[in-house]
Parts: sequence; structure tokens; C-alpha cells
Amino acid sequence: MTTCDPALLKTLARQLLWSSATISQLGDADDTQLGFLTKAMETELANRDAARRARYRHQAGFPVVKGFTDYDWTHVTLPPSLDVDDIKTCGFVARRENLVLLGAVGTGKTHLATAIGHAACAADIPTRYYTVSDLVMKLTEAQKTGSLNRTIQAINKASLLVLDEWGYVPIDREAAQLVYKIIADAYETRSVVITTNQAFSHWGAVLTDDQMAAALIDRLAHHGHLVTFTGQSWRMTHALMATTTQPSRKTHS
Repeated sequence: MTTCDPALLKTLARQLLWSSATISQLGDADDTQLGFLTKAMETELANRDAARRARYRHQAGFPVVKGFTDYDWTHVTLPPSLDVDDIKTCGFVARRENLVLLGAVGTGKTHLATAIGHAACAADIPTRYYTVSDLVMKLTEAQKTGSLNRTIQAINKASLLVLDEWGYVPIDREAAQLVYKIIADAYETRSVVITTNQAFSHWGAVLTDDQMAAALIDRLAHHGHLVTFTGQSWRMTHALMATTTQPSRKTHS
């Protein structure tokens, strides 16, 4: 006969939001029935977990699927306050800390940021991914249509915000103020991961305002880590155009 832990069964029932009246009726079931119920409830909760994580991945808006398995950490320099395991487990997100991934184009920043985002979704952490240019377009359009507050509220539901390609495309002052609000709202409440090829000293030009840039850097740095990337562009190193070819020879008659 299958046995069952009554305490476990009640815990599962509460996780499934069963009413107290329904839970109280479990006492009328025998061990075999309770064993079947336990397996069914565990299966239902596992399916809900999988569906929720899939929903998080869809809502995040990742352009591609990236993970840590094939990631090359050779040219990544971490500060003493952060280690690889902390990144992989998203421990910094639990502490509401930020990451600024700084390095030249093609050195692995986007790969790492996207892998972090996927790991966060797998760990039941609501996540949003945007390139900065896409975020600017989204916020600007929302402002035009009168839905800016609703759009910002939706973005703020994420515990992790990944902003890719900071400083790659110029943005005007009005758009800079909108982006500033998104990041400022996250201060000490959520985590932000930013990829950029611009040193902090150039952020004033990115935001068209030195004071706004200083305030933004102050918020990110207070609970943040700077991760630097060196080396050559991975894409250029592996580009088809980089392949050496022999010139064709014409045959003269």
C-alpha cells in the first residue's frame, strides 16, 4: 500500500490554492488515495512551474537563446566582489545588484547578458531584455499614444532588466530622460544589466546631459559591479570575410 506524508499533502494543496474546506476533506481518504493525490498534485505544480518559466522567457523578448555552456570566460575580468558562480546562479539579482558589462564590440557582452537573462527565467525571475534603441522606440511610441505609464509599469514588473548596446546609437534628450526614469526606478528594487562599449566618462554624451549621467552612474554603481571585456571581436575573428582566399587564375589561349 502506498503511504503518504499528510504534511506534504497539505503543503501541496496550499500551493495549489485549495480552500481550507477542501483540504479538511483529505482526512477522509486512505493512504492509497492520498498517495495518488500527492503524485497528481506534484505533477500539476511541476507543469505550472514549467509553463511559468516558458512565459517568462517569452515575455523577456530575447533575440536568441544563449547559455553558459559554450561561453569563453578567458577575456572577462570580474571585480573581487563578484564571481562566475554568482553570475550563473543570478545571486546578484537576489541582492538587487547591477552589472555593467564594458568592452569593445564583439567581445561577448551580449552573449553573457542574454545567458544571464535565460538563467534568471529558469530561476523564476521575471526578466525583460531590450536593446537601448528598441527601448527608446517603445517608450517614445507609448508617450505618443498616451500609454507611457502603463508601459513603464509593465517594464517595472521585471526583477531583472537587461539593456543591450548602451551608447551604440545616439538618443535625443527627451528619450534619454525616459530611459533614465526606467533605470532610476530600478534603484534598490530590481537589478539592471547593461552592455556598453562606452566608458562612464562618455555617458554624458550618450544621455546628452552630464548631470543626468552622473546621477545614473551613481545609482548603478552603489549596488553594482563593473565587468570588463578584452580581446578581439569574436565575430570578426570567425567572419567568412576573414578567410584568406587565393585569387583565381585565368587561362590564356
